[in-house]
Amino acid sequence: MRNWYHSWRAAVRIARRDAVRSKGRSFLVLAMIALPILGVSAADLTLRSAELSTEQSLERKLGRADAQVSDAQTGGVPIHQTPDGNGYDPVGDFTDKPWPEGSTDVRKALPAGTEFLEDSSGSGKLRTAHGLLNAEIRELRATDPMAEGIMTPISGRFPKSPDEVAATTHFLESSGLSVGSKLVARGLEREYTITGSYELPDSLKSDQVNALPGALLDPLDKALTADGLPGTEKSTSYLVSLSGGFTWNMVQEINAKGVTVQSRAVQLSPPADADVPLYEHKGWEDRNYERSTAAQAAALAAVGTVVGLAMLEICLLAGPAFAVGARRSRRQLGLVGANGGDRSHVRAIVLAGGLVIGVASAVVGTVLGLVLTFALRPLLEDYIGARFGSFDIRPLELLGIGLLAVITGLLAAIVPAVTASRQTVLASLTGRRGIRRSNRVLPVLGLVAVVLGAAIALYGSLLTEQFVIVAGGSALAELGVVAMTPALVGLFGRSGRWLPLSPRLALRDAVRNRGRTAPAVAAVLAAVAGTVAVATYATSSDAQSEATYEARLPHGAVSMAIDDGGGRDVPAARAAVQKYLPVDVRADVDRIVVGSANCPPFGGGKECGSYEIVVPEPNRCPLWSTSDGQDPSEKYTKAQLRALAKDWRCKESSGSTYTESGVLVADEKLLDVLAVDDPAAAKALADGKAVSFDRRNLDGSGAVGIRLITDMEAANRAIENGKEIPGAVKSFPVHQAADDVDAYGVAMILPPATAKAAGITTVPLGAYYSTDRMPSSEQRQKLDGELDKSATNIDLHIEEGYTSDNSIVLLALTVFAGLVTIGAAGIATGLAQADAEADLKTLAAVGAPPRVRRTLSGFQCGVIAAMGVVLGSAAGVLPAMGLRLTEHRQELKWYEEALDAGWGGNLTPPVSTIVIPWGTLAALLVAVPLGAALLAALVTRSRGALARREAI
Repeated sequence: MRNWYHSWRAAVRIARRDAVRSKGRSFLVLAMIALPILGVSAADLTLRSAELSTEQSLERKLGRADAQVSDAQTGGVPIHQTPDGNGYDPVGDFTDKPWPEGSTDVRKALPAGTEFLEDSSGSGKLRTAHGLLNAEIRELRATDPMAEGIMTPISGRFPKSPDEVAATTHFLESSGLSVGSKLVARGLEREYTITGSYELPDSLKSDQVNALPGALLDPLDKALTADGLPGTEKSTSYLVSLSGGFTWNMVQEINAKGVTVQSRAVQLSPPADADVPLYEHKGWEDRNYERSTAAQAAALAAVGTVVGLAMLEICLLAGPAFAVGARRSRRQLGLVGANGGDRSHVRAIVLAGGLVIGVASAVVGTVLGLVLTFALRPLLEDYIGARFGSFDIRPLELLGIGLLAVITGLLAAIVPAVTASRQTVLASLTGRRGIRRSNRVLPVLGLVAVVLGAAIALYGSLLTEQFVIVAGGSALAELGVVAMTPALVGLFGRSGRWLPLSPRLALRDAVRNRGRTAPAVAAVLAAVAGTVAVATYATSSDAQSEATYEARLPHGAVSMAIDDGGGRDVPAARAAVQKYLPVDVRADVDRIVVGSANCPPFGGGKECGSYEIVVPEPNRCPLWSTSDGQDPSEKYTKAQLRALAKDWRCKESSGSTYTESGVLVADEKLLDVLAVDDPAAAKALADGKAVSFDRRNLDGSGAVGIRLITDMEAANRAIENGKEIPGAVKSFPVHQAADDVDAYGVAMILPPATAKAAGITTVPLGAYYSTDRMPSSEQRQKLDGELDKSATNIDLHIEEGYTSDNSIVLLALTVFAGLVTIGAAGIATGLAQADAEADLKTLAAVGAPPRVRRTLSGFQCGVIAAMGVVLGSAAGVLPAMGLRLTEHRQELKWYEEALDAGWGGNLTPPVSTIVIPWGTLAALLVAVPLGAALLAALVTRSRGALARREAI
């Protein structure tokens, strides 16, 4: 026992001394291991600090109150809720009867002696220094002790009178206002003084204004209603306190009156699942999937795979660096053997190097993670949008993360340790390397793994829909390629006969010294394979998305619509778009309204009706007919359903508009913007005749009917009973456009004069524009700024065609793979120079030019990089293709299920698209090896010091 202890103590001392002497190499390995540890420890600290305890979460939600009660909007119908109050269902079966709706008086449901504090929220458009800003308005007496902890004061004070408000710091930053400024809500002439600023610990980026109860929401609602504008959508809950709190039995009693409860006592001590009636309702069976054993096992498997691959990559990168140290210390290791040390002592010294670097990396990475997380805490909180509950340090987790660094260091030193221990004492002392035989078993195992992994991936992609099978097979195949790397390096050596002197020497040296070349090539291979796999998958997905992309407008066209206010802000917005964008043709469009002019486009409100295009009975898709109350898809066989999916009556038109049924009130200019080249349609609109783009709407007389629905309750009852919807039908003769015309979702264009003559009320909706060139970023920014001042809730769309968000991802992956390649090749080149010092001295002695040393170093680095990139590129395509084929099988399965369910008319058959990212491959295959070679050549000295001749 003592001999073991003393030998390892000596080995650690020797390793520590060597690490201090070789500061550059030690720092390189330490950085490779410590950086991931820094990132993981910082992430652990951030996640744990941001993860609130139940007490902290309740403090931010309830303050000092015992509970928060809210109206479930079920009209007082009893409900069952979850213990946390976030989910609930009414009690009873509502499959064949209307869902309960309506409000109830929450305060009457509270037990006697309950203290309550009103908490109301809504939204409004507030005038700022830049224009208008839609913000949340919260009416809560924040100075009440019951509300302490919900809002954190920053400066000033909370409001004390009805003409005062406080605002979040984010609102003040966004609005350009400050404490002491006057605040005015749009539609309300009354001014409010901002008396202070605060923040919401759970939502730092919220734009919120705080007022006293009844001071802002009710007056603003009244003013908006008088102007015919949408209200604030006020909702009210109550913070309540009661001696002893609210137990689960009390919560259920309050639930019986249609009120939800978020109780502090219940959440701190939740009931068993068997005591929660809601969990017996249909649809709540899978509520605990995220906590299930299968889900946890899947998550652990994913995390373990990522950690394992990261450790493998670090070991492949750091292993050659330890081999460099062992090679340069071979005389010292030989002296250990000469003085009675055996192979275990030599292995211990090299392994102790990994242990020393691993421990140092763990300490440095963990300490830096702690320091950086603490120093960057305000930035991290701002990034995640919430304050930390506390700076939560969990020693056991940090110890486990640090242990990964130690294990990684030891694993990286294993191969160099075994290699160093196999050298004889004479070879170590004289610097001779002897005859090295390559391992013949490892390539065979690698080949078996490649074949088996490829077969598994092929099976998963062609015969199943399981991504896990494809990923597992691809990972096994890649590990097999890594195991075959020494043999593959030998195959590359056969091409050396056709190369000039320097690259031939570099390639011969790489092949002869596969022990240091193979790990570096494998590290490059793993990084490049992952990059190519992700790049291929992303490029293929982009190609498929581009092929299935449905444009809303012709390329370069612009649409603008405002769906509230009865169109009062539309003229100003129309002019703003025409002013700031390179508009060629402007087509103003209106929409049909039934009821109040302030009704939104898709209905809603007591004074609002609706309208629809009347589709003649022969033109109706059988799959959509519900006249007999039976599900149409149940009437037909699967073969009939698939046949009906191809029926022209069941084909949905592509695109969408801002109105119901796709009806726009406009003139012939809209045809120019939509690029509809139909002179007859233009003439029809000029003559006051409507134009239809959907022949299903055309009746036998060549007209289209529009039904005006004024009684929505009667319409809903008619739909439920499978009867004709009541309402006046206005019939319009139309010009039917050709079937191949793409109107981008517009079903019908109705001339303004024709709509007026028919007694149809219209209001301005927006405009469509064609442009003579694509608007620039500067023009868009100016337009956005102007629209922010003039109105809100503007839907502005500029058709740019399909745009990919993956370009920056592909660039980042290429840079990452390039850095790993250069690093691994550089480490292997340093080892090669250490090995080939005698050869370099011989070359200099026989008169080789100084540049040979530099070019040889560059080609050594370039050869390693090129081999790794070529193998990695080939290995990375397989998993991407497998995943794409598996996705295609899933999409095809879903498509067939949709056909069998009667929804095929809305879908197009999926297409399998696999695209090779040639740009990324070109950068990896050409630019990265060339850059690595040039960099190595630049940092290598042309002349080396000629050592004196050693005595024999």
